[in-house]
Amino acid sequence: MISRIDLRDDALPEGAALRDLLPRADFDVAAALDKVRPICEDVHHRGDAALIEYAEKFDDVTLDAVRVPAAALTEALAGIDPQVRAALEESIRRARRVHAEQRRAPKTVRVVPGGDVTEKWVPVDRVGLYAPGGRSVYPSSVIMNAVPAQEAGVPSIALASPAQREFGGLPHPTILAACALLGVDEVYAAGGATAVAMFAYGTESCPPADMVTGPGNIWVAAAKRYFTGRIGIDAEAGPTEIAVLADDTADPVHVASDLISQAEHDPLAAAVLVTDSLALADAVDKELQAQVAATKHVDDRIVPALEGRQSATVLVDGLEEGLRVVDAYGAEHLEIHTADAPAVADRVRNAGAIFVGPYAPVSLGDYCAGSNHVLPTGGCACHSSGLSVQSFLRGIHIVDYTRDALADVAQHVVTLAEAEDLPAHGAAIKARFGWKVPGQ
Repeated sequence: MISRIDLRDDALPEGAALRDLLPRADFDVAAALDKVRPICEDVHHRGDAALIEYAEKFDDVTLDAVRVPAAALTEALAGIDPQVRAALEESIRRARRVHAEQRRAPKTVRVVPGGDVTEKWVPVDRVGLYAPGGRSVYPSSVIMNAVPAQEAGVPSIALASPAQREFGGLPHPTILAACALLGVDEVYAAGGATAVAMFAYGTESCPPADMVTGPGNIWVAAAKRYFTGRIGIDAEAGPTEIAVLADDTADPVHVASDLISQAEHDPLAAAVLVTDSLALADAVDKELQAQVAATKHVDDRIVPALEGRQSATVLVDGLEEGLRVVDAYGAEHLEIHTADAPAVADRVRNAGAIFVGPYAPVSLGDYCAGSNHVLPTGGCACHSSGLSVQSFLRGIHIVDYTRDALADVAQHVVTLAEAEDLPAHGAAIKARFGWKVPGQ
């Protein structure tokens, strides 16, 4: 069901050569870009009319308007299953507790007497959040996007999620209920690239946003790439992925169930086991066969994901080699199932989030750990972080120097300006002290 890559008995290559040996899904954002470009420009020119037309084309629903009425949010919250509501409230509570600690305070550095540089943190003015609505419904993504934006102090927050035929053209009611619990009352029935274009350009009903965040399919990723430079984005999220670093102390039941848990997202989802134990690899294979047969979404998601080129068991000689492999892979989610798992986790450099030991599965992080589940995919964890309060903040330096403090460093500024052949830069300093300025 899941292939094997045997890296034992040979010295592991370095850098890109090692990354090239590891499984990864085909996810051609550049190709998708050609298809989303005309859609985005159509939204630019026709606004809400284009959104309504694409909802009928892509979602098979007829909309009168894309803005969700406030009454629909109230009704969705009133009608939600009490247990689901309690779970959402607990997820929100834990996420707030973690993200509130990420707030940054202004900091002033006295560089020299009379010369201060202060860094202040200012939230973006308006953000558009995206909650997918394809194969599954993701109220958890509403929480993971909205909570850090709110804790950052973003004054204007809107959310888009695809229109659902089953629910009269509204987004899924659990999405709406999550919005109501969070106090996000500006919600739109728009999906995929059209939602990103709506936020980027603005329409009659939706003012433009400064930033768009949230996971989505390849069309969302392509639209984010298209608008990079016009709006801020969190990341071009690809298919979800889990890597498990395990030794012979790991429980194959736990490992197999966690691999399956991510495979059920999408046929392109990646499930990777890295281990130095052939016995564990064999035991996990047996567990996968048994557990997959007893679960849901087998033929359309789980089996294609586990059998795809993006999933594999990678056999290594030992823990050191295993750490090199998982750092080269840079998983969105990395589980550590080894002896002394906390110490091993501390040595990992590249991962979106690390889950330590048998009682911290990825599923916990998806919903109720308090951490954020909007994480870098496709190896981007080697240079990018998951969504956080900082994602919505801009650091601004405030430079405050007295005359004496400037005079103390003026000659250095002039020297460097002239070394770069930018004499006007130096002249701007000279003019303040009566030094000879060209043309005077």
